[in-house]
Amino acid sequence: MLIIAKSMRDLRIGELMEVYAQSNLEKTSDWPNLPKGFALQLAEQDFRQYLQEVFFRTQGAICGIWQVNGTYVSALRLEPYRDGLLLEGLETAPDFRRKGYAAMLIQAVQQFLREQGAVKLYSHVEKRNIASLNTHFSCDFQIASDCAVYINGNMDYRCYTLVYEA
Repeated sequence: MLIIAKSMRDLRIGELMEVYAQSNLEKTSDWPNLPKGFALQLAEQDFRQYLQEVFFRTQGAICGIWQVNGTYVSALRLEPYRDGLLLEGLETAPDFRRKGYAAMLIQAVQQFLREQGAVKLYSHVEKRNIASLNTHFSCDFQIASDCAVYINGNMDYRCYTLVYEA
């Protein structure tokens, strides 16, 4: 089932942290001299702060969550980008991977956005992330560019820019 969050109040933040557990664990490398548990708390705190102070303050930004039997299993963020929206932060909780939940989430978000009017979705995916590329391709994304151009203008040639048009 699709959940659309437009503010922190719409989220069960603890469950969202479980979906983003791997990303938060990777972020612990920002604090190499701290114990892993404390570094993980800091990474989660940074993510909460980003959502509250940056992401949800961006007009038009939404978080899409796929829920199964009341549990958050996959999530993504959408924010205004060029002439559409940028899909970012697509992740599935480790215990729920390889079950198609990310594709179900993307497809449900696409349907939700079609109901709101015509939409163009962009996504930046690492060229070597075959699983994510295949998920995007199964949801009718196509390669638009051989590099990613981020919202802040930075470019990354390790990523493709993918596009989906409703």
